[in-house]
Amino acid sequence: MKKFVNNVDDMLTESLSGFATAHSELVTVQFEPTFVSRKQKAENKVAIISGGGSGHEPLHAGYVGKGMLDAACPGQVFTSPTPDQMLAAAEAVHADKGVLFIVKNYAGDVMNFEMATEMLPFDHATVLTSDDCAVVNSTYTTGRRGVAGTVIIEKCVGSLAETGADLASCKALGDKINLRTSSIGAALTSCTVPAAGRPTFDISDSELEMGVGIHGEPGRRREAMRTADAIVADMVAAIVHDFEAKHLPTQGDILLLVNGLGATPLMELYLIYNTAATLLTNKGFNIARSLVGNYITAIDMAGASLTACLLDDDIQQHWDRPVHTAGLRWGC
Repeated sequence: MKKFVNNVDDMLTESLSGFATAHSELVTVQFEPTFVSRKQKAENKVAIISGGGSGHEPLHAGYVGKGMLDAACPGQVFTSPTPDQMLAAAEAVHADKGVLFIVKNYAGDVMNFEMATEMLPFDHATVLTSDDCAVVNSTYTTGRRGVAGTVIIEKCVGSLAETGADLASCKALGDKINLRTSSIGAALTSCTVPAAGRPTFDISDSELEMGVGIHGEPGRRREAMRTADAIVADMVAAIVHDFEAKHLPTQGDILLLVNGLGATPLMELYLIYNTAATLLTNKGFNIARSLVGNYITAIDMAGASLTACLLDDDIQQHWDRPVHTAGLRWGC
């Protein structure tokens, strides 16, 4: 394993210190317990907090800032943050209108966020993200996994919170977006967790993992490598089938997110976007909004995910509103 690392045990602390220094106008980082928060605390709004294991950058710390998160709690690589991190973050950023936690549906994250909420002295609610249509149940989750749709939820709910909306309204928007969002990923290589020093799973140069999870969890199937068009066609079909299974429209305006898993160049991601957009348009969807790049990664995995979110006026207006974070910025 070759990585830019000094001591594996210090990697997260050193990375977060560098992140906070590089974006000192936006964020500050606290240690023991660890959390990242806005440089300037917001006032008179619902505080939006998320978190999860590190290794998915820019998720979640990269989305702390105006129009998105108030704080993020990073655990060690692929390891859930602890309840004391969440409590400390909530106490630091709450602004008298309650706290909304956005939690990806992994067993450790769910358990630790639930433990934290039991100890909070102020109003709180949780949005559980579960947009991954590839696997219904796995060892890591209590149902469908939360993946790239989390970015859309954090952006739109963060926007709504900036308007002064109440806690119930912020939760309702997050739940609605989660229902209307579907994702699926495909991997060409494994990821390598620094502490392990070897790939999480073995895959040959002639294979791909369809439906892979963002921690390297197995997907729907291991299959022979094919053309990009054939791979993307299967991914689009899975998303459309998921919309049908949830009794959602299979036409209309959508946000299409093509997300890199860490080691896939933009040249390939835009190729994937081109195919996915053509297929979805042919099926009756209108690609009203797009995003292409690395937004929720799996360390150094070569792969990509597709996410489609069915838009309505409410979701679209909050997607379009200004955001200023390290990972997303527009309208500022």
